[in-house]
Amino acid sequence: MRKGNEYEFIIEKTEFAGYGIAHNEGLKVYVKGAFPGQTVLARVTKKRKEYAEAKLLSIIKDAEYAVDAPCPHFGNCGGCFSQNVNYEKQLEFKKEQVIELLTKAGITGFEFLGIQGSPEVYEYRNKMEFSFGDIRKGGELTLGMHAKGMSFGIVNTDQCRIVDGDFRIIHQTVGDYFREKNLPHYKIMKREGYLRNLVVRKGKNTGEILINIVTTSQMDFDLAEMTELLKGLEYDGKLTSILHTINDSFSDAIRVDSCEVLFGRDYIIESLFGLEFIIRQESFFQTNSKGAEVLYGMVKDFLGDTDSKVVFDLYCGTGTIGQIVAPNAEKVIGIELVEEAVESANANAKRNGLENCCFIAGDVAEVIKTIQEKPDLIILDPPRPGVHPKALQHVIDFDAKDIIYVSCNPKTLANDLKVLVDNGYQVRAVKVMDMFPHTPHVETVVLIERK
Repeated sequence: MRKGNEYEFIIEKTEFAGYGIAHNEGLKVYVKGAFPGQTVLARVTKKRKEYAEAKLLSIIKDAEYAVDAPCPHFGNCGGCFSQNVNYEKQLEFKKEQVIELLTKAGITGFEFLGIQGSPEVYEYRNKMEFSFGDIRKGGELTLGMHAKGMSFGIVNTDQCRIVDGDFRIIHQTVGDYFREKNLPHYKIMKREGYLRNLVVRKGKNTGEILINIVTTSQMDFDLAEMTELLKGLEYDGKLTSILHTINDSFSDAIRVDSCEVLFGRDYIIESLFGLEFIIRQESFFQTNSKGAEVLYGMVKDFLGDTDSKVVFDLYCGTGTIGQIVAPNAEKVIGIELVEEAVESANANAKRNGLENCCFIAGDVAEVIKTIQEKPDLIILDPPRPGVHPKALQHVIDFDAKDIIYVSCNPKTLANDLKVLVDNGYQVRAVKVMDMFPHTPHVETVVLIERK
């Protein structure tokens, strides 16, 4: 094989996150977005002694389990990549990927409780961040997701199928309006332009809708007409919030330099397990509400096997997990880096009448050193990079009897579990939850106990 050349590959298996695996000339070849049973044409983009990587160009022969993707944007949009795979097969592949990663890390002797599918396979997301841009330089304004295989191109996604009809009508209205006004989108390399993002949140259990239009401060445009248009739409849910956020940062991430409430309030309310949660624009909240109820139900099931008085909820976000398990605990202490999320967490606890919860803002690796209480149970729900090594050492030093680890990245989960096992813990049970159908991502819940 030579870098830059195109070859046919027969895909044998999958590996996290979303790689099809083939072999050619004695080398293991990673093909992103390919699935077992497919014969594909791919161009070699990297070649090393031990492996090669190739970019999928076309499917020569499809797998027997292939289905027609219902979304008209599939194949062009870089959001979903497996709508053409039978959902049961998606679950099977994700389950195998998690087990393989844990096995490679030497994590054995646990009870594997299978994988749980999402209650909603389509229209499941309660939040979407759409970007303004164009599909080609100087082309018509688009609003949607990054185009597949393109660094800057944005494909219009007004018929996206992982969000519901309220998202789609908001998307169409906002996109059409700004195309008519001919306003410039922000160009990250030139650091100029006005329109950046449209962010929509909707409580799947409450129906409350928040719309956030994100721009730079490079123009002084009156959004009153846009606000009235959005207020006049017919929704299945209830519009409670329209915001205008200024973001002048150079990165692609949404940062809040300032925010103006154009209509209503600056948050929505979502409910889980009979509790209410205030969600603001910067709050972390699971993007699949129905799936979150299943996921947190798994945590509660694991908690039922423990005798916990003091619970630490690390990387707690808006305090969702901590408040759900609070009835089974004497005290819950949550730590989260984002101050705004902690404000919401404490407000949520007060709103729900939970007097045994306390949420603290700060870096988990630092704040955890200042806490005097000794936990009976620690809940870890870190971001994709996993638990910071310093924080993980403090977790070990606390010597808690039980740990429940909720992971959105099985690779970093496997690494962290190996450290815990090497320091006197054992993995008792593992269960996988598909919170993100049609993507390579998955959640894993692990019950760990001190030997």
